[in-house]
Amino acid sequence: MRSTRRPARLLVAALALALLAGACSSDGDGDEQAAADASAFEGREMPEATPKPEFTLTDTNGDPYDFAAETEGKVTFLYFGYTFCPDICPVHLAQLSEVLSQPGMTPNVEVVFVTVDPERDTPEVIRDYLDNFSTSFVGLTGTSEELEAAQVAAGVTPAIKEPNEEDPEQYTMGHAGQVIAYAPNGLNYTQYPFGSRQSQFAHDIPVLDGLREPGAVPDA
Repeated sequence: MRSTRRPARLLVAALALALLAGACSSDGDGDEQAAADASAFEGREMPEATPKPEFTLTDTNGDPYDFAAETEGKVTFLYFGYTFCPDICPVHLAQLSEVLSQPGMTPNVEVVFVTVDPERDTPEVIRDYLDNFSTSFVGLTGTSEELEAAQVAAGVTPAIKEPNEEDPEQYTMGHAGQVIAYAPNGLNYTQYPFGSRQSQFAHDIPVLDGLREPGAVPDA
C-alpha cells in the first residue's frame, strides 16, 4: 500500500524553494515597478477590490465550513491546490508558515487551503499534509462540482486533470497558482502569484489587517 505521508522531504524542499524565492527579485519592466512603488502593497494589487466569495465546503473534521462566515473579520489567505503538487503548493504554504511564525506577527490571520483533487485528497490526507506547515491551517474538500463552483466564485480558472500515461495514479492537476488575500472587511485587494517573496507577505499582512471598514482604501 502506498503511503500518503510525505512530510520531511517535502517540507525541506519547500522551505529551500521558499527561501530561494525570498532571495530573488522580479525583473519587471519600468511600468510594473512604478505601479508597485505607488501601491500600499508589495503583492500584486488588484485593479478593483472584490468581495470575498461565498461557498460552503467540508473541513478536515468532516464539518461544514462556510468560508465567508468562518473567516469574517480576519486577514484571510485562500489557496486552491492539492497535496500531491510537486512545487507551487508546498512553496506557498511554507512561505506563509514562516511569515506567520515571525515574532510580533498579528494572530488575526486565517490560511484556507482548498483541494482541487478530491479523488486523492481525503480529509485525513489533507490534514496530514497541512500539519507539516501549520496545525492552524484550514483544509477543505467537497464534491468535484462543489470545488469547481468555489473556484469560479473566487474568480480563478477551475483546475483540470493532467493525465500521466505511464502511471495513471500519478496524474497532476493544472490549477491556479496564486494566493488570494482578503482584508478583515472582506475585500480582496491583492494576490500573490508563484514567485512571490516572504517579505511581500510579511509587509502586506499589517496593511491588510488595518483595512476593517467597508470599502476602506489603503494608503499608498
